[in-house]
Amino acid sequence: MPSRAGAIVCLLLLVLALLPGCSSSPETARVTQVVDGDTIVIEGGYHVRYIGIDTPEREKPYYQEARQCNQELVADRIVRLEADVTEKDRYNRLLRYVYVDGLFVNAELVRQGYAEVYPEDLFPDNKYYGLLKEAEEEARQARRGIWAS
Repeated sequence: MPSRAGAIVCLLLLVLALLPGCSSSPETARVTQVVDGDTIVIEGGYHVRYIGIDTPEREKPYYQEARQCNQELVADRIVRLEADVTEKDRYNRLLRYVYVDGLFVNAELVRQGYAEVYPEDLFPDNKYYGLLKEAEEEARQARRGIWAS
């Protein structure tokens, strides 16, 4: 029969072995870096990719404006992160809807004309597809940003 101390040691080892699998991404965090129009870095070094939208890539028209808009919205701010179906993308970035002071950042970037909405059937993460499409239509009608021409 194992000793009480031995049983406690075994239990502690089991708990320690399970801890890495229990770690979860934060639900709120401070933004430490704005990478581009749809990607940020938060405390802890987590890279976060905004769900459902796509902003222009480097060397494309409106890249700088999209990045600047994102910077103005979230830089050094506390953001709330909301997951959908997919936890991470193929680049190991967290996929999240992002909010700052109650503002839905993903939708705001679309509304200002700096992002377009991914097709609904392209990814399973489409909880707010309708809302994002409404913001895109508003930007198109107003000829904002990428819809200016």
